[in-house]
Amino acid sequence: MPAPRRGGPLKIAAALILVLVLLPVGGVLTHAVAPPLTTLLMVEQGLKGQGADYRWRRLDDISPRLVEAVIAAEDARFCSHSGFDMEAIEKALESNARGRRVRGGSTLSQQTAKNVFLWPDRSWVRKGLEAGYTVLIEAVWSKRRIVEVYLNVAEWAPGVYGAEAAAQHWFGKSAADLTAREAARLAAILPSPRRYRAASPGPYVRRRASRIQAAMGTVRNEGLAACVLN
Repeated sequence: MPAPRRGGPLKIAAALILVLVLLPVGGVLTHAVAPPLTTLLMVEQGLKGQGADYRWRRLDDISPRLVEAVIAAEDARFCSHSGFDMEAIEKALESNARGRRVRGGSTLSQQTAKNVFLWPDRSWVRKGLEAGYTVLIEAVWSKRRIVEVYLNVAEWAPGVYGAEAAAQHWFGKSAADLTAREAARLAAILPSPRRYRAASPGPYVRRRASRIQAAMGTVRNEGLAACVLN
């Protein structure tokens, strides 16, 4: 009678842990050089019958004004943090503690990690995985690559993903030709791209875009996008 095999469950557990570690690392290494073929959000919306206009463009083929706009709107300290803006997180926690409208403190790195590798919900599990992926992409990708991927997978209208598709959808032009005003309007609708319009916008988007366009001057003058554009 053969002796019972020892360590079987431990070997299975070790193999599972190894797979769970290697899958994220492999994905991050792959997308350091290769564009994502799709994202979970695109798949989810596709299953609901929503099409996907997704056109990858190199960062050199996207207007630098859009880089300045998203940094001004979403993450002014992008070039100086390592994935997490602790000051923004503290302000968000303070705002929530006072019972005000819940505010986020997500950086461009965190949003890129979520958009590329994870699913769109607000669970603690997803937030934990987002933090792990953020650490990985900050360790492996350059800041320039993070912004390049972010601009190419962000949703800018129902079924419209990435700067090129957004520029064509809203303004009928290439992402390379976006003006400062158009870039500011695209950045202005990012919190709710299915609710707001970048072309012929309402009062809220116009006001927000004006603030973003003014902040873009600060981004440019103070070199806040230097890690991406230089």
